[in-house]
Amino acid sequence: MDYVSALLPPVVMAAFFIGLVVTIVKSQGGPNKAKEDAAVDAAIARAEATRQTNGAATS
Repeated sequence: MDYVSALLPPVVMAAFFIGLVVTIVKSQGGPNKAKEDAAVDAAIARAEATRQTNGAATS
């Protein structure tokens, strides 16, 4: 019975990890992809603008 208690935690963690990966893969794309891409692009643009503004002010 010791082998069952030794193998149970890794098996449970593997099952949860596989479920997480499957969920991530399934959520990629779809109808919300354009909205998610736009949100990321806007965040990157804000970060770039802040960086350029701070860089110009310190020069």
